[in-house]
Amino acid sequence: MYITIRDRPGKNGTAGPKARVATTVVLLGVVSLLTDISSEMVTAVLPLYMTAELGLSLLAYGVVDGLYQGVSALVRIFGGYLNDRTSRPKWVAAFGYGISALSRIALIPAHSFAAITGVITADRLGKGFRTAPRDALIADASEPSMLGRAFGVHRTLDTIGAALGPLAAFGLLLLVPGGYSSVFVASFAFGLLGVTMLVLFVPDLRTPGGGLAAKRLFRELASPRLRKPLLAAGLLGLCTVSDGFLYLSLQHSGEFAARWFPLMYVGTNVVYLTLAIPLGRLADRVGRARVFLGGHAALLLTYLVAGGSSGGLIATLVALGLLGAYYAATDGVLPALISKRVPAAARGSGIAAAQTVVVLARFAVSLSFAGLWQLLGPQHALYLAAGFLVAGIGVAGWLLKGIDT
Repeated sequence: MYITIRDRPGKNGTAGPKARVATTVVLLGVVSLLTDISSEMVTAVLPLYMTAELGLSLLAYGVVDGLYQGVSALVRIFGGYLNDRTSRPKWVAAFGYGISALSRIALIPAHSFAAITGVITADRLGKGFRTAPRDALIADASEPSMLGRAFGVHRTLDTIGAALGPLAAFGLLLLVPGGYSSVFVASFAFGLLGVTMLVLFVPDLRTPGGGLAAKRLFRELASPRLRKPLLAAGLLGLCTVSDGFLYLSLQHSGEFAARWFPLMYVGTNVVYLTLAIPLGRLADRVGRARVFLGGHAALLLTYLVAGGSSGGLIATLVALGLLGAYYAATDGVLPALISKRVPAAARGSGIAAAQTVVVLARFAVSLSFAGLWQLLGPQHALYLAAGFLVAGIGVAGWLLKGIDT
């Protein structure tokens, strides 16, 4: 992959096909790469660690997965507000990255449901603090006409780490069968390296509008320009089943050995990193709302393929590829879409509001889908989720109509 870099956006706000991505974006991408190696090492083994190693129930995993999806929502708005209030996004983000790194090593003595819940909560609180300030830095360092491309570059580097993390976990478990503690120690090391990279190398840029009053911030968040995309994002989040359940469904229907389970995450992330930049550039050209909705259409097909799979290799690869396409079309496109709907002084809070809506919705889905799985089985639960997603895409399309103009 070839990335040219520059220090600040140009004066005219335009970007041709060879426009360069800001140095800050690339540096933040490397920080995210290291952090995602750390986090995905844990994410890849957590379902098996809880259910097979510790003997906890699937419902217990559903609760933890819901916390993993939703706890960060408790502080995302606060993290965005701190960014806009202090105008020091680097240090707000560094605090969040540090909390997440420390949580990895805390998993070693955590053998009970309560202990694991506490550690996962700390990790997700850290993510809540760091995400909006980091994305605000990316948006501020990039030209408005190439926001999709900039977020695509960042998400590509981020996803390289997400692909390497499960591979590292898989390799450690092959060398040390049942060696989950080794996975957690290595995860901590990568997380600490990411924090160090952020502190030492990412510029301490001050975003515009520092010290913006809370009253004005909340007025911006309640503006009509932001209301419809927030409603659309939240509605689609309510129709989004977490990756862990999709992977467990594919494993449940086939002959996958437990040791191959982490490679499902790799398959999804390889597709994601391949498509993140092309789909980001496409979003800049044809409209971010269109690409965002198209990503959810790919998610719909994922449900149908995973629900109808009998465990064959082709069906599994197709499901993982569609899931990767969904993330490439939505993960970086949503903050790019929101960044254009709010002024620079409230950008961190606007991005945080969208992310909060999505993770709160996914938190609710993780809890409810675990119950549906036990009541109906994985196949019928996924088909039901697909039906809800069809309706969600239709309503979200109506809410987002004309938003790119």
